[in-house]
Amino acid sequence: MVLPQVKISVPGNHLMVSLLGHRDELLRVVEDAFTDVRIVVRGNEITLEGNGAERVGRLFDELVTLLERGEPIDAGDVGRTITMVKDDVDPSEVLSQEVLRSARGRSVRPKTAGQKRYVDAITGNVITFGIGPAGTGKSFLAVAMAARALQAHQVDRIILTRPAVEAGERLGFLPGDVMAKVDPYLRPLYDALYDLLGPEGAQRLVERGAIEVAPLAFMRGRTLNQSFIILDEAQNTTPEQMKMFLTRIGFGSRVVVTGDVTQIDVAGGRSGLVGLERVLGRIDGVEFVSLSQRDVVRHRIVADIVAAYEGQGATDGATEGATGRATEGATGRSQQGGSPGLRGSAGSPGMGGSGAG
Repeated sequence: MVLPQVKISVPGNHLMVSLLGHRDELLRVVEDAFTDVRIVVRGNEITLEGNGAERVGRLFDELVTLLERGEPIDAGDVGRTITMVKDDVDPSEVLSQEVLRSARGRSVRPKTAGQKRYVDAITGNVITFGIGPAGTGKSFLAVAMAARALQAHQVDRIILTRPAVEAGERLGFLPGDVMAKVDPYLRPLYDALYDLLGPEGAQRLVERGAIEVAPLAFMRGRTLNQSFIILDEAQNTTPEQMKMFLTRIGFGSRVVVTGDVTQIDVAGGRSGLVGLERVLGRIDGVEFVSLSQRDVVRHRIVADIVAAYEGQGATDGATEGATGRATEGATGRSQQGGSPGLRGSAGSPGMGGSGAG
């Protein structure tokens, strides 16, 4: 059987060096991802042989396109590009969409197909919900889109808010006024602003009133016109708070709501984000974007941690289900063939719920 073969010619030695990486580290990333393809490099030509040769050839073509545009690539970029190619997504289209250029001159752009869907949703809708685990860029990209809208004079101000819910720690002892006490909750949003606009630029906009940072409780009774509003950590809102927030939206405003439903700290677990898509998903101008561990752009270990917790959650769910079924079976057998005393207990007022289960 003759295996498929593909040859790639890379234009220029400088591109070849960047494509393969220091000591061929990027080439090894590709080899590890496509073990069924033999990759041979001679000069500026790459020969691919195997059943996945065409897909790997497309991968190299996409990486060369990025390098020709002046985009540097590292192992993380190559890994994300591999994922997109396997999903039949064009990486060059995703990775070349610039959202904003930061104060330091760094280009802010989507790094995964999920992030591009998220950015496109924000562009095309009045309200966008970005739901996913830590490290997927939900808050950072939302702040970048808000800064872009402000710079383009599409809105008059940016409003950043999040619920002041403590993640297992008591912060009431902190000194200062209300804003000083809620500052720790809002610090991640400040960090994104400072990173994108620079400390001085962000501070000037805050002093001018073009950027407002406030706890969610301060939104009640307001109508927010010509604003780009970001509600962060929305999984820690109650259903009542979420409704209150969403009904603040005025003319010319755009809203992004971010959250991670696996990290709910609100008392009683009554999250205003859980199940909201069933309620609002059919409204025109509202879009829900789900991000996953594949969209994590922090250190590789963050994606592994997210995957481990998701796997543990699935295991726990299966175990609880099996335990519940075994308990129900045992309870049923006890009721059918058990002693009169057990049957009497199950039917007593104090045990009515368990007996009926």
